[in-house]
Amino acid sequence: MVQTSRRRDFLRWLGAAGCGLGWAAARRPSLWAGELTDATPHAAKHGWRVGASAWTFRQYSFLDMLDRLQSLGLRYLEAMAWQPVGKEYAGLHTNEAMSEDVVKAMQQRLADHGVKLLSCYMRELPNNEAACRRKFDWAKEIGLEYLTGEPLPDALDLLEKLCDEYQISLAIHNHPRPHSLYWNPNALLRAVRGRSKRIGACADTGHYLRSGLDPVACLRKLQGRLIGLHLKDLAQAGKVEAHEVPWGQGVGNIEGVLREVQRQRARVVFDVEYEEPGDRRGEIARSLAFFDRVAARLPA
Repeated sequence: MVQTSRRRDFLRWLGAAGCGLGWAAARRPSLWAGELTDATPHAAKHGWRVGASAWTFRQYSFLDMLDRLQSLGLRYLEAMAWQPVGKEYAGLHTNEAMSEDVVKAMQQRLADHGVKLLSCYMRELPNNEAACRRKFDWAKEIGLEYLTGEPLPDALDLLEKLCDEYQISLAIHNHPRPHSLYWNPNALLRAVRGRSKRIGACADTGHYLRSGLDPVACLRKLQGRLIGLHLKDLAQAGKVEAHEVPWGQGVGNIEGVLREVQRQRARVVFDVEYEEPGDRRGEIARSLAFFDRVAARLPA
């Protein structure tokens, strides 16, 4: 059984979210029996995994965030290298400065919550072999499949070498123009041309919209280089400050995004990510329900 306090917290949240959760919440009675759930069971037939970016839960420590993921039925996670580990590990963040003992403790807590840590967003991936090796050593130790970030082009030769050596991929992320080198997928394609297939894209569909681009067209250009997506839906396109809405309720053509990824037969990771702070679990639950309905309709 889940602890009484955790059940009470979840029920308070469920009541606050109200009927907006609808079917998505009602379909998870097993949560109250302490069993692990999967919010998007139809993703697996496409080779997809659906998780969350830790940025969505940045007001929490890493360890506190895991309860929120479990309550939503999210089984995969992208960490961020500057998130505090937890109050019992004062001063430590989820990055290469962690000791082996802390790594093992994190791995145990992840296993207890049924969450697999797939990736970590790194603010810095410099053209410095010693610094990057420490990051790749940590990634290997904790079991990451890929690192996410926006490295400068002069670091890509080094990062390509390390990706192949460690068998860990690099997903290059895009932020909105004009503050990102990779806001347009054409820039990313130029950067990775002729490079190892271990270097690809973490395509942020919301930031494509904020830059005035069509997310589906952007993904089509990136065929063969998609590793992950930060999936967002927005109320408006072409505005950096556009409000985020549940998947399928905005202008982001989320169904079209899924159809394009399915057309490519790309086995990618979809991460829920909100730029706007706050407890967004009600919206996330509706988003996951929409995602699963679309995934169920698409042919395998």
